[in-house]
Amino acid sequence: MSKGLFVGMVTLDLVYLSAQLPGHNQKVVASDYTVAAGGPATNAAVTFSYLGNLATILGVVGTHPITHLIRSDLEHHGVRIADLNPTTLEPPPVSSIIVTESTGDRSVISLNATKIQITPDQQPIELDADVDIVLIDGHQMAVGCAIAQLAKSQNIPVVIDGGSWKPGFEKVLPFVDYAICSANFYPPGCRNSDEVMAYLAALGIPHIAITQGEKPIQYCTLGVLDQIQLPPIKAVDTLAAGDVFHGAFCHSILRQNFADSLAEAAELASYSCQFFGTRQWMKT
Repeated sequence: MSKGLFVGMVTLDLVYLSAQLPGHNQKVVASDYTVAAGGPATNAAVTFSYLGNLATILGVVGTHPITHLIRSDLEHHGVRIADLNPTTLEPPPVSSIIVTESTGDRSVISLNATKIQITPDQQPIELDADVDIVLIDGHQMAVGCAIAQLAKSQNIPVVIDGGSWKPGFEKVLPFVDYAICSANFYPPGCRNSDEVMAYLAALGIPHIAITQGEKPIQYCTLGVLDQIQLPPIKAVDTLAAGDVFHGAFCHSILRQNFADSLAEAAELASYSCQFFGTRQWMKT
């Protein structure tokens, strides 16, 4: 059993399934809904735990009344919370999400973690020596940078979830072993995937992958370029596909090589897209 630390955003996700998005000044009735803890690192931690590992999410939760929904969901899925600001009374970020029935596409509105940033001088940052892998989603950048440096000094592999470029990533990347990025991840000066690959490789990152939705995953491992085809599916909900991918990758990379880990993670993420919500796929 492996132990993973997931650093980043903890939200409460309110997810609705609807035939269409509301237009201007329009109300629509959802056909289904679900409520769960969310955030890239959080959903990755849930996936990592589901696959038989010990997962801890390092982020801000606090004591606002609605945080009991977050806590109960993560407890149910075996994820431990390391709260960076356990006494805060502020509400956690709440994401409102509409999933379109016909395509599985999602529309999201959220505050992200912009109002709950923590710095190492506010909270002592420690890393247990028995942690096997660290994932950083960039939503707690100062803490993520400190954790990445500690992990590097202890030879613990560091994964980044590069969903989009965030200021401060340039300080984290030199300590990264595995950069798993979306097609929307553009470092300064980069305009396409080739330039992104070159940017990350120039920083000494040995293993890089760029996901492109249903299109093949492009990757570079120790200077060798290749791609991985994704299995064709009928998508019901793509909301947390990337998060599931990252959690599954963290599980797999501790057991096998980079390319096989990407393929295995892609298979599970694709499977999860065939169910509504971020948890239903685990029940089947």
